[in-house]
Amino acid sequence: MGTISARVPDDLEAELEEYLEAENIERSTAVRKLLTEGLGEWRRERALSLLDEGRVTLSRAAEIADTTVWEFRQLAAERDVSWVDDDRLSDDIDDI
Repeated sequence: MGTISARVPDDLEAELEEYLEAENIERSTAVRKLLTEGLGEWRRERALSLLDEGRVTLSRAAEIADTTVWEFRQLAAERDVSWVDDDRLSDDIDDI
């Protein structure tokens, strides 16, 4: 397991301390949890953007987001990202 060291502004550190107390967890556990959640959100947003731009298929976007196709389809629908057109549908069928 690697080690990450970072300097953060005082207000962010204070908020982290509040989080530690509220969740009753150690600092390293909290940082790992928050980093995992943040990167997960970044992957979902990136996948939605790539899908919306037509650069990836629904299946590939789901892989990028680390979700099932069905979960990602629901997320895309909630965000009003269309993935169904003739070219994309054909590519998705081929992927399945």
